[in-house]
Amino acid sequence: MNPKHIALISSELSISGKQAENTMNLLSEGSTVPFISRYRKEVTGSLDEVQIGRIEDLQKRYKEVDERREFIIKTITEQEKMTPELLSKLEDTWVLAELEDIYLPYKPKRKTRATIAIEKGLEPLAHSLFDQQDSDTNAAAEFINEQVATSEEALKGARDIIAEWINENAEGRDKLRKLFTNTAKLTSRVVEGKEAEGDKYKDYFEFSEDLREMPSHRVLAILRAEHEGILFSSIAPEEEDAMTILNKQFVTGKGAAAEQVGKAATDAYKRLLRPSLENEFRAVAKDKADAEAIEVFAENLRQLLLAAPLGPKAVIAIDPGYRTGCKIVALDNQGNMLANDVIYPLEKNYKRDDAEALLKKWADKYEAEAVAVGNGTAGRETEEFVKKIDFGRKINVFMVNESGASVYSASEVAREEFPDFDVTVRGAVSIGRRLIDPLAELVKIDPKSIGVGQYQHDVSQSSLKQSLDRVVVSCVNNVGVNLNTASKHLLAYVSGLGPSLADNIVKYRKENGAFKDRMQLKKVHRLGDKAFEQCAGFLRIENGDNPLDNSAVHPERYEVVEAMAEKQHCSVPDLMSKEDLRKKINPKEYVSEEVGLLTLEDILKELAKPSRDPRDEISIFEYAEGIHAIEDLKPGMVLPGVVTNITAFGAFVDVGVKQDGLVHISHLSNKFISNPNEAVKLNQKVQVTVLEVDVPRKRISLSMKTNEQPAAKGANSNQGGGRKEPRKDKAPANEAPLNDFQAKLAALKNKFN
Repeated sequence: MNPKHIALISSELSISGKQAENTMNLLSEGSTVPFISRYRKEVTGSLDEVQIGRIEDLQKRYKEVDERREFIIKTITEQEKMTPELLSKLEDTWVLAELEDIYLPYKPKRKTRATIAIEKGLEPLAHSLFDQQDSDTNAAAEFINEQVATSEEALKGARDIIAEWINENAEGRDKLRKLFTNTAKLTSRVVEGKEAEGDKYKDYFEFSEDLREMPSHRVLAILRAEHEGILFSSIAPEEEDAMTILNKQFVTGKGAAAEQVGKAATDAYKRLLRPSLENEFRAVAKDKADAEAIEVFAENLRQLLLAAPLGPKAVIAIDPGYRTGCKIVALDNQGNMLANDVIYPLEKNYKRDDAEALLKKWADKYEAEAVAVGNGTAGRETEEFVKKIDFGRKINVFMVNESGASVYSASEVAREEFPDFDVTVRGAVSIGRRLIDPLAELVKIDPKSIGVGQYQHDVSQSSLKQSLDRVVVSCVNNVGVNLNTASKHLLAYVSGLGPSLADNIVKYRKENGAFKDRMQLKKVHRLGDKAFEQCAGFLRIENGDNPLDNSAVHPERYEVVEAMAEKQHCSVPDLMSKEDLRKKINPKEYVSEEVGLLTLEDILKELAKPSRDPRDEISIFEYAEGIHAIEDLKPGMVLPGVVTNITAFGAFVDVGVKQDGLVHISHLSNKFISNPNEAVKLNQKVQVTVLEVDVPRKRISLSMKTNEQPAAKGANSNQGGGRKEPRKDKAPANEAPLNDFQAKLAALKNKFN
């Protein structure tokens, strides 16, 4: 363990060195973030998953810096140019960009204008000019030879050498880097002839904004437009400011020699420094924008995965459709398919009666307790049809977000589960299972395909995958997994398992029947002590031999619970069911070298509510009657809606018209907010006011402000108080609904094909 890493991480995260070191040790031993957060609080000082994840990321970053430093030291040493002073500089640097600046003069070069000039013997002239002692440049004539025809050519070659020296000067680069950081602007302009093709980017056709102030969605929008060939963009501070810095540092004399150095400095900036730093800051801006976009996506995914489940109840699920009818499936309380068929409830003939009769029959035969209707094409109409059916008893009807269902239905996972059924059947099953348990079903889909992010195809795919996988792991382990009913896809996300062990668990279950206790896990092929330690506390066994197996109490602490029960002269089940017995327990009496007070308090909480589900209870939601299409919307209407996506610039709300409306961040609250998550959560039921409706472009502007007034015709949709964003924000903000529309259109085509 590198002591410098410990010091750097503890400083950056404002935690003690001991916390950092202990956590790094646990990670290096193979412990997972959920396990450390839940079961090693004494060791880490109660660090949460986010902090532990940051330690993991920083440790990786500093290891990469170490590896690069080692290579640089080796390279310079082999050149026999290493000095104690240079070595000290390299060893004290922990920022990769600064490390590269130090290395730049020693980096093996391809042929450059400077190396060509050096080959022509012009380096002594460059040194003479750079000293700026001479008042003239007559010495240049002395360097005329077969390769250098004139004094001017000699001076030009010397300037090339000086320009490279200036470019490679670490101090100068550092000063310019600070200037870029503080004052660089991201500027964009349209490529000639691309105005019509790039209409959705029109607010960026002539655009400039301070880079450090730009929100992520604007940066990503410009970079995307540039990638599509719509825009040119550049990142730079004022050139005059940059030249002032360089001239102050490098032009130290007066006269002709100093003039040559000034020309070299200008050339160095325009030809070498600015392009180099622009590329660096473009990468930094992209990384920062990626991080912000990924953070938004990750938070949305977390909220979606932790959406309220209906629970283990029999369900009829409907994947709506017009021409092709509605595919229906009956699922038991574990999500197993019992039957499937097609109905045509939207046909105005006998088929409508047949559809009602079949749904009634299924409701009785399969003892259905709820109906799940996909929210795609024909969803509202199908929902209203089902709600009017008299089932003879209360059967709730739920509209289910089907984003990503088409991806699942065509996936290898779905083909493996339902090899004898087509994509429409699989899609309907997915809709029903999402109602029963969203988490268990959504883990089967690539998180990118769930449709709750912004610019997910533009950000670093490796970083996105790492972040989203971490969210899925966190959610799965936070909720806990039923060992005897979970699919291998869900088990794969349990701490310490993964796809291979998850598959082995399912195989063991099929061959040996349901698990009776957690210790049986050790009989699963290749599931060793470390994997057992990591996973056992997150797996639940209902009605097993030991009631603690259906709780988050880790098997390593069962003896503590048994000691508590023995002292109260009762059984463990009694201790779990009787509050008065638990109140008599003083956790301090059970503190030991292995078990601390934090763990004991967690154990007592778990005994009070074993296997509690942290998710909210599901609630019924109904759209406004008579509102089915975007044409039905009028400014001023107040409607119920469901938040379907959250971005950096606002939230999208489904009001039941097949096209989500945008609530801009300035209309999410009567008070100023800087983050939409301060005002809304995914799947939240909200009341919105319609501000503007653009039917041709399929864009709906909404507000969640109280006492909101709709915008006058043609007015800026941002009017109405609160923070007022510039119009330049509108293009990228409204791009997301377009993408959403395109995604739904693609899903519809898949369905019909």
